Amino acid sequence: MSERRRLLNLAYRLLGSLAEAEDAVQEAYARWLALTKPQQDAIESPGAWLTTVTGRICLTQLGSARARRETYVGDWIPEPVPETPGGDPADRVTLDESVSMAFLVVLEAMTPAERVAFILHDVFCHSFAEVAEIVGRTPAACRQLASSARRRIRASHEPAPPVARQAGVVRDFKRAWEAKDIDALIGLLDPGATATADGGGLALAFTHPIEGGERIAHAWIELAGRKPATMTFAERTVNGRPGLVARQDGVVVTVFAFDVTGDRIKHIWVVRNPEKLRRWTD
Repeated sequence: MSERRRLLNLAYRLLGSLAEAEDAVQEAYARWLALTKPQQDAIESPGAWLTTVTGRICLTQLGSARARRETYVGDWIPEPVPETPGGDPADRVTLDESVSMAFLVVLEAMTPAERVAFILHDVFCHSFAEVAEIVGRTPAACRQLASSARRRIRASHEPAPPVARQAGVVRDFKRAWEAKDIDALIGLLDPGATATADGGGLALAFTHPIEGGERIAHAWIELAGRKPATMTFAERTVNGRPGLVARQDGVVVTVFAFDVTGDRIKHIWVVRNPEKLRRWTD
């Protein structure tokens, strides 16, 4: 894995936004290039130095991001990442469990320090001494931060079924939605399911989460009735898990991410903010 790709993977998990992650990595490299040659030569491990700087940049950005998201129009959902078969591998985010939408949403509820300590230690296997240098706390404090983050993950994150089973549930949901079969939709949704949309004030979206499987099913039937004739739906991998995309006149206008537990859908995240869909062009 190239150094840039590793840093991008780290920054995306820390920030939940690929655009912000790319900015953070670019800033880290800019700071490296700003060093004199003797300063660069004195650094024993440039990779470790870049990781530390990227982590600190992300920690700062997380603090300001929390303030920005308080004024965000509607709910803020992490930027979805497609599975891209082509392109430069160095520019792609590795899609694993730690980048699933369900996982990233749990991370959003953590404090910036918790998030950084957990991701650096539990996901990227850095020592607590290394984490402490980035977070600006003692190794013992960072150990407590990561432990607290782990408890949050365990409390709200259930193991996902095999990908093939998830894909089957999402496929059945798509078919029931297109057929406007409300009974089938209700059967595929967990009774306590939640649907959250993110339009960011730039695209039409429901502004409050919809709670309850039956309410979601009725809302999706209503959406089906208003669907433009030029809109089509396709199955795509969203953050490493089966999802759906909606295209209108060939342009991706909505990405649907799902959290499937057992044989039912527990969460649906609907991303319509066009600024978060720029990478979803075929």
